[in-house]
Amino acid sequence: MKWQGRRGSDNVEDRRGMSTGTKVAGGGIGTLVIVLLVYLLGGDPSGILQSGSEQTSGPVEATEEENEMAQFVSVVLADTEEIWTKIFAQSGATYRKPTLVLFRGQVESACGYATAASGPFYCPGDEKVYIDLSFFDDLRARYGVYGDFAIAYVVAHEIGHHVQNQMGILEEVQTERQRLSEVRGNQLTVRLELQADFLAGVWAHYANEMFNSIEEGDIEEALNAAASIGDDVLQKKYQGRVVPDNFTHGTAAQRSGWLRKGWETGDMNQGDTFSAAI
Repeated sequence: MKWQGRRGSDNVEDRRGMSTGTKVAGGGIGTLVIVLLVYLLGGDPSGILQSGSEQTSGPVEATEEENEMAQFVSVVLADTEEIWTKIFAQSGATYRKPTLVLFRGQVESACGYATAASGPFYCPGDEKVYIDLSFFDDLRARYGVYGDFAIAYVVAHEIGHHVQNQMGILEEVQTERQRLSEVRGNQLTVRLELQADFLAGVWAHYANEMFNSIEEGDIEEALNAAASIGDDVLQKKYQGRVVPDNFTHGTAAQRSGWLRKGWETGDMNQGDTFSAAI
């Protein structure tokens, strides 16, 4: 991806220099909210802290590689801002720009407390995306996912959840899940995740059109990333068997397929995963 020397976003909140001291508080509503949201939006609820915390600030000490990664995700965020502002304006709407929070280890959000183990997540309560940059090392080591555009896809996917939130889709899904069985609720969550993959593809479509930033091999990197974290692939790898009723994100073929559809069409009208045969 062509990104060096390009403008980064002003909406990045760097908390990497913050130290969080845990104080046992028995959880609470904030913890319960973020457990639900991390599960709903595709993270790992086991990374949620069952406690409160106190945070103190200090200087950010980072390697050159980490700082370069921080700049890269800032450029990706800036691209999403321009693209979604343009798309929303086409229908007469105003796009609210989310904030991207960089943290290390653990973090406090409007949805509660989480650790890096939960992976990147979006909190609709404060309209912020939270990312511990070490997650991208995890992608490479655990899932064999390589390339800067694979990282861009992850960021764009989380921004896709912000788009869903602004369109009222997240609230509708959360309300609907409350009246469904666990299996049916999982099926609804899969459709939510696949739509976020589609929206990431739409972002890539316009990133190429508006900025000419897509290089040879970039889309393949993103498609490989989407396929590598499909539910069927991960269940087979870590459980030795595939249990479709437990899917929350979609299969490798579904994730890469909807990402590709967004990339090839750039057409928001084709992203209704809730009605489509997936």
